[in-house]
Parts: sequence; structure tokens; C-alpha cells
Amino acid sequence: MKLRYRILLGVVTVLGIAAAAGAYVLSYTQPCGDVEPPPAGAERMRAVVQLCYGSPDVLRIVEIAKPTPGENEVLVRVRAASINPADWHELTGLPYAVRPSMGIGAPSNPRFGTDYAGVIEAVGSGVTKFKPGDEVFGARSGAMAEYVIANATGSIVLKPANITFEQASAIPIAAVTALQGLRDHGRLQPGQTVLINGASGGVGTFAVQIAKALGAEVTGVCSTANVELVRSLGADHVIDYTKEDFTELPGRYDLILDNVGNHSVLETRRALAPNGMLVLVSGPKVGAWLGPLSRVIELMLVSYFVSHEMKFFIAELNPADLEMLAELVREGKVTPAIDRVYSFDEVAAATAYLGAGHARAKVVVALP
Repeated sequence: MKLRYRILLGVVTVLGIAAAAGAYVLSYTQPCGDVEPPPAGAERMRAVVQLCYGSPDVLRIVEIAKPTPGENEVLVRVRAASINPADWHELTGLPYAVRPSMGIGAPSNPRFGTDYAGVIEAVGSGVTKFKPGDEVFGARSGAMAEYVIANATGSIVLKPANITFEQASAIPIAAVTALQGLRDHGRLQPGQTVLINGASGGVGTFAVQIAKALGAEVTGVCSTANVELVRSLGADHVIDYTKEDFTELPGRYDLILDNVGNHSVLETRRALAPNGMLVLVSGPKVGAWLGPLSRVIELMLVSYFVSHEMKFFIAELNPADLEMLAELVREGKVTPAIDRVYSFDEVAAATAYLGAGHARAKVVVALP
């Protein structure tokens, strides 16, 4: 065998071994450990934790030390917290490709949940924006607990008085994703036509209402069971995907907000107007290695060869957008839709229900 072929074989062998080792490391799941008990004499609270990747069965409600707000922080007594698909991915550790950001082998942050609503119990010495007794909602890691600490200048705003804590907890991630997908990335203008694929989901139910508030003509795509829900949210037209395929219909849209990714990018593109845009929020959750990322990769590849603008984004939580959403709620232009409300002790069942993929609108956990 010539030297160059031996070198090539050696390189291929090394790369193969490295790839196999990397795959093993990414897919390895550590056994669940135990939570260290709070220090003696510390005030306690209950919180949901996951000490390993797995099914909702690995979620545990444990006692940990109750936090104390720092100078620019507030302590919130949580009254409700909602569950998002992102929480499911962090619970399962899937797809493996995102484990470098979540934690190799086990979650780097064992606290569960992000969206919450509640009442401020205490504020730091430097806080002037909030006071004890204020009803608020927002987002931060570890929200599925009796108390959370939030930065007073971060993603936390006053709760509109015309909605419940359960409804307020449904807003942050889903509504901000819908708002930024339509307004910022989709650049939706009054009078334009928008199709929302997955209109009955958490993001979709907000997207229908926000698109109407922005002055668009809205078409929602959902199953038969959810047609009336989507219509009640203000959709001008509703397509039942069990009866019709929107990619095969004659309608053409200025913007498609795709929350499902159940069609190929090229198929979805057929429903775009000549200058239309596709904004992808999520993709199919099949596949342990890439999951929804497979549709993102497809979109990136196809976008180089077609004239239509195509985007994928991850929402960025910020207080300005939360305040805008709160104002839309106060004005009655947006009302959070909830599928089911579970008790705190039923958080595993609530997460399993969301993960099964049949939930419509938002799944919420109420705390006493």
C-alpha cells in the first residue's frame, strides 16, 4: 500500500474513533443522584428538580433553602408556572446535539421550569421598580418552585389585573416567541397574509392573536378538534390539516410561521407568495441526535438555492416585549389560552401530558 493511502487510512481511522467517542460522551446519561439537604436552620421551600436526564418520572419535589433577594433582586412567591417544549428537551436531554449547552451526562442546572407568575414577597435595597405585594409574571430558570429570585431589571413585569396567575404564567416563552417571530423576524405588516402552522399550540394560540393585533389576515392550521378554538382566537380562516394540506391549496401567503415543521421546506415554500417569507419556530421531535434541528439544517441548506427568505430563530426574553404583551392583554387583544391546569404535586403528569404531543394551548401547574 502506498504511503499516501496509509496516511489517508490513518486519518479516517482517527476521525472515526473521535466521532465514536464523541457520540458516546454526548449520549451517556448519568444515574440520578440525591439533593443535598438545606443547611441546618435555613428556611425551606419546595422545588422541582431533575438530577438526571429521563422521562417525567425523574422529576422530584424536594426541600431546598429558600433564597434571599440581593440588592437588585426580588423574591417572588410563585402562584403558577407553565411548561414549555424547551422544558421537555431539557428533561430528556434530547436531542443529544444540544447537550453541550444543557450538560454532558446530567443537567448542569437541576432546577426545572422557566415561566412563572406570582406575588412579590420581598425586594432588595436597590429595587424601586417593584414593591412587596405586586403581582408579576416573568421567566427565569428554576421557576417550578414555591419561590424564585428575579433580577428587578430582567424578564419580569407587572401582571395585568384582567387575567389569572395561571394565564399570566402561560405568557413568557410562548408569547415572546410568537411576537418576535411575527414582528421582528417575519416583519409582518398590516394587511399582509400570514399562515400559522400549528395554530392551536402554545406559540400558535398567541401567534393568531398577535398577528390580528398587528393588522394581518390570519389563516390557522390545526386538527379538527381545535378548529373552533383557533377560530375563537380571531383567525380569519382555519385549515383542518386532517382534511386538507395547506401546501397543496391555492392560497399564497406573505408570511408562514411554522411551529410544527411537518412538511419539508420545499413543500412549505409552495404556499409562499413571490416575496413571501418562511419563519421556522420548531421542527419534528423525532430523532435522538438532531430532533427539531434536522429541519433547521434543511432550511439553511435550501435557503441558499431559492429566492424566498427563510429564517430560524430562538426567542430572546426581555422586559420590553413582556411589557408589550402585558399591554395587549390589558387591552383585550390577547388572552392566554390554557389546556389543562395541574397541581404542584402533579408536575410529572403535567410534563408527561405536554411531552405526549397532544396538548393544545398551554399546560400550567398551579401552586398553593
